[in-house]
Amino acid sequence: MTSEVANKAAKWDDTFNKGDTATLGGFYAPDALVIPAGGAPVKGPEAIGNFFKDLRANGFSDHKIAVDNVIENGDTLIASGKWQLNGPGENGASKQYGGNWVNVVKRNGSDFQILLHTWN
Repeated sequence: MTSEVANKAAKWDDTFNKGDTATLGGFYAPDALVIPAGGAPVKGPEAIGNFFKDLRANGFSDHKIAVDNVIENGDTLIASGKWQLNGPGENGASKQYGGNWVNVVKRNGSDFQILLHTWN
């Protein structure tokens, strides 16, 4: 199961890095929540796509996800790992950001949809 989640995470990275934030919203369930570190929750695929669109517009790119753990409970998965992202730093220099992430994911047929996405 970890390899399936890692493949989906790689597709998420590719979609974000291409700037296709409308498609990125499609990774999320209709009632999904993104809870950014220190930020207000964002609900629903369209709002989530717009959230990531704003990140891209503010100079964030080169997102990379590493999947470390996947816990399966029926049609629900809890996946976690590390993330990194390049973005603006001081004096216009590029800075690398990173931390831990957790997703609660549900099976949707042979695919997955994210219910909850949070990171620090």
